[in-house]
Amino acid sequence: MAATPVLTRPSARRQAAPARSARRPEQRARLRRRNVWIYAFLLPTFVLYGMYTLYPMIASYWYSLVEWNGFTADQRFVGLSNYRAVLADPMFWSAVKITLVFMLIVAPLRVFGAFFLAILLNSPKLRFSGFFRTMYFLPVVTTTAIVGVVMRFVLDPASGPLSFLSQLLGMGPIDLLGSTSSALATAGLVYVWKFFGITLIYWLAALQTVPRDLYEAARIDGANAVQTFRHITLPLLIPFLLIITVLTVEDCFHAFDLMQTMTAGGPFFSTEIIEIYIYRYAFAATIPQLGFASAAAVLFGLLVLVVVGVQLWATMLARRSGARA
Repeated sequence: MAATPVLTRPSARRQAAPARSARRPEQRARLRRRNVWIYAFLLPTFVLYGMYTLYPMIASYWYSLVEWNGFTADQRFVGLSNYRAVLADPMFWSAVKITLVFMLIVAPLRVFGAFFLAILLNSPKLRFSGFFRTMYFLPVVTTTAIVGVVMRFVLDPASGPLSFLSQLLGMGPIDLLGSTSSALATAGLVYVWKFFGITLIYWLAALQTVPRDLYEAARIDGANAVQTFRHITLPLLIPFLLIITVLTVEDCFHAFDLMQTMTAGGPFFSTEIIEIYIYRYAFAATIPQLGFASAAAVLFGLLVLVVVGVQLWATMLARRSGARA
């Protein structure tokens, strides 16, 4: 026998409505108290971020318009003179060239090297894949300045392990960081090793988005590993390739700590990237020129925006062409 539905009387609904409305102010008050604690814990982060990140960024625009050594209170407004001086300095354009060359050395090795290694580590047939992933990621959590100091010792031509090994093999001492032809490439390879794990994690996360059903269907249809990679894995990872490339290229512009501890811009300014160029005028000079250095920093920021903008424009064109296809 079917159960008779129980109907709520209008009087009961009217009694339940005030109870719910009475609970709503209590819920709002409890939510406000919770939000107060959330913002209270976030407040130190906001304050420190504003003091040490936002304020210096905003102040650098003003400093780029004045002549100031950073020690006195006298700030003489000079307008765009600092920008004209920076653009007329051949060392600035040399630093721009070195920065771009460094990016062209590092970015392809990180993006494509990590891609092929991620393919291997993502294979279910590989044993101890978790151990290998950890080993490749360990340099990322190491302080960059410490890595630079240690690698400078390792590559030291007088007492470094690499030079000692080369002498045992009868090759003589090797001075990779002391030669203008090899210093930038050597620092770039160390940078790739240091941050290789980040790009590897990006690719491993991208590979997890590929459905396993497609691999099983391809195996049932008789496709080999090369065909599966070409027709399934590669097309699905192209959007991730564009994103990872943008992130990696932008990261290559921030190599100050490693380059400063390894070469300090030498030998003969052959590894002086823009960040070291700015540091030299702002802090390392006998009489600092903070206005000149701030103008160089603003121009460096514009360079990064241009490079990232070109990449985003290329990304949109690639997506549109892919959608049309």
